[in-house]
Amino acid sequence: MITLLAAAPAVAQKRGGTLRLYHNDTPPSASLLEESTIASVTPFAAVFNNLVVFDPAKIHESIETVIPDLAESWSWDATNTKLTFKLRQGVKWHDGKPFTARDVQCTWRMLIGKSDVQDFRRNPRRVWYSKLQDVTINGDTEATFELSEPQPSLPVLLASAFSPVYPCHVPQQVMRTRPVGTGPFRFVEYKRGDSIRLVRNPDYWKKDRPYVDEITFKMIDSRSTRMLAFATGEFDITFPSDVSIPLIKDITARAPNAICELTPTGTQINLMVNRVNAPFDNPDIRRAMSLALDRKAFNTVLMEGQGLMGGAMLPQPVGEWGMPPEMVSSLTGYGPDADRNIAEARAIMQKLGYSDASPLAIKIQTRNLPTYRDPAVILTDQLKKIHIVGELDILDTPRWYAKLAKKDYTIGLNVTGVSVDDPDGNIVENYSCNSERNYTQYCNAEVDRLLAAQSRELDKEKRRKIVWDIERILVDDAARPIVLSGIAGNCWQPYVKGFRPHNNSQYNNLRFEDVWLDK
Repeated sequence: MITLLAAAPAVAQKRGGTLRLYHNDTPPSASLLEESTIASVTPFAAVFNNLVVFDPAKIHESIETVIPDLAESWSWDATNTKLTFKLRQGVKWHDGKPFTARDVQCTWRMLIGKSDVQDFRRNPRRVWYSKLQDVTINGDTEATFELSEPQPSLPVLLASAFSPVYPCHVPQQVMRTRPVGTGPFRFVEYKRGDSIRLVRNPDYWKKDRPYVDEITFKMIDSRSTRMLAFATGEFDITFPSDVSIPLIKDITARAPNAICELTPTGTQINLMVNRVNAPFDNPDIRRAMSLALDRKAFNTVLMEGQGLMGGAMLPQPVGEWGMPPEMVSSLTGYGPDADRNIAEARAIMQKLGYSDASPLAIKIQTRNLPTYRDPAVILTDQLKKIHIVGELDILDTPRWYAKLAKKDYTIGLNVTGVSVDDPDGNIVENYSCNSERNYTQYCNAEVDRLLAAQSRELDKEKRRKIVWDIERILVDDAARPIVLSGIAGNCWQPYVKGFRPHNNSQYNNLRFEDVWLDK
């Protein structure tokens, strides 16, 4: 083994050490199948494996960069409705029990509601698998996903960090607090509000991974404290997309050797209006609010003009499915004439009886993170121009997600993370009538029809054009107005090797098994 390493000059990885990260929040739980937040993915992705993953070394994620993980290979049948995975042998769960095809079957039967032991509190991505009829197994090493109709995006969905394989024998209550996986790191402890610790899995099926001995996460509420702690060398990598564009200059001034990259985050600042609550059940008010969004002002203040303008899908050039820029600028409320949009919005509100003397008073709920609070302040300011006076209601992460899940809000400023850049993982999840994560309760039968059509379409160009039609309808309906797609910085110390942020999702490169410390 030593001879092999010496013979390959590219493999000069050092073993050992502790990878130190901070965390900007308290994860709602460790169960990635039940959660929808980077707050859970960042500390717990390293505990798990998927059937397939996006190649961590390739910056741009697509169907072409999906590589084997617990599955050694996969193939579609002639009808494109059966996807069969050949599984690795000899893989063990962290508690020593063997991983088999039964675990794959059990995981996806839970996700589609076909299992006897299903006790998820939430199942936010069940809608991803609406075509999945069952997972059948052939012995311990083969599992077949049986679909009602073709779904070419399935391997991409399975590569998401939100698609780990779970152990059949461990109850979900345990997975929320003491997760058991097959991944490169084992869970050791989680002190709520304080820290999380993972240690190297000595029985990992990739015999030469991971390189570091342990990973620690320290929770720090204040962003300025986090930035200072990184700059002074207390941490090795910043939390995903935590470094705003103005803060990058500060970090590089304090820590000139740090490596910082600006990357599209795959997150979307969006306005959420719960359309069943009066007076927001009136489409005219929703249209007025959508028209009032001055995206250029948001972009200038939050991202120094470098944010990306688009619809529901991640914009071009990094987005695989986004509309061309000229199509985006033709959308309602997106053009350069913000004053005209505001005037139209004000006229709508005045016709409904609102004025400066008699404004519409609302609460705007958002999450207690700067990436949410800062745009919420700008939103409040912009809505005043159309006689809507908003008061911010700031919620901690567990309460925020609980309220969204119960649709217990009226107006919200959200930052939606898109875990995979694919319509089936984004538009279906956020806009289809029957999705648990359709927080605005938007429902349009024509959109659902088009969503089904794009999902089964095998020709990528044809699929893309259907997606653009959907995007236009979503804007016209003010379904969940997208303000801006984010761009932010990730920084790491110069001795951190093997870490690559991806440019169309911040979720899928956080297993850290290829990271090593050159010190």
